[in-house]
Amino acid sequence: MGVSIEDIKKLKELTGIGLTDAKLALVEAKGNFDKALEALRKKGVTKAEKKGEREARQGIIDSYVHSGRIGVIVEVNCETDFVARTDNFKSFVHEIALQIASMAPEYVSEADIPASELKRVQAEAKERAIAEGKPAGMIDKIVEGQVKKHFAEKVLLDQEYIKNEKQTVADFVKENIAKTGENLIIRQFKRIELGVSE
Repeated sequence: MGVSIEDIKKLKELTGIGLTDAKLALVEAKGNFDKALEALRKKGVTKAEKKGEREARQGIIDSYVHSGRIGVIVEVNCETDFVARTDNFKSFVHEIALQIASMAPEYVSEADIPASELKRVQAEAKERAIAEGKPAGMIDKIVEGQVKKHFAEKVLLDQEYIKNEKQTVADFVKENIAKTGENLIIRQFKRIELGVSE
């Protein structure tokens, strides 16, 4: 069965793969566009890291309010308006909003932690390790572990995903990068809890 050049181009655009790979996927799927796309997305988990370098400026802002006591607003970006309008993407963004409401992270990624806060936690961990009489050669390693542990629950991407404790939120994002075929970025969020101010 022949494959149309239009389908090849469309598949290339949606997945970010080359024309030859797009054509091959369509030939393997006997010209069925949806099957070819699904097959590529299943393989896509390994390509998720490469997609992470692509610019993402489309997307949506979602909100979630829990029992009138906790409110979340989150911006998640993707590469195209086409993906931003899909139910799968909207569902993914809503899951992120639920995660934020439930687990109260303070930062999206480790890169968002202010240097002053990082230094403060490192200094406290070092003081504690010295006070506990830990071997001098091990202190840096101990401090690194303590700092990672301190921020693990405060950094959204490092948190356990609430619906699957075997994966982190970062893993959940990569899984959805594979599904959509696009780079996905949690750009920012705000969580408000009744009676609690920053």
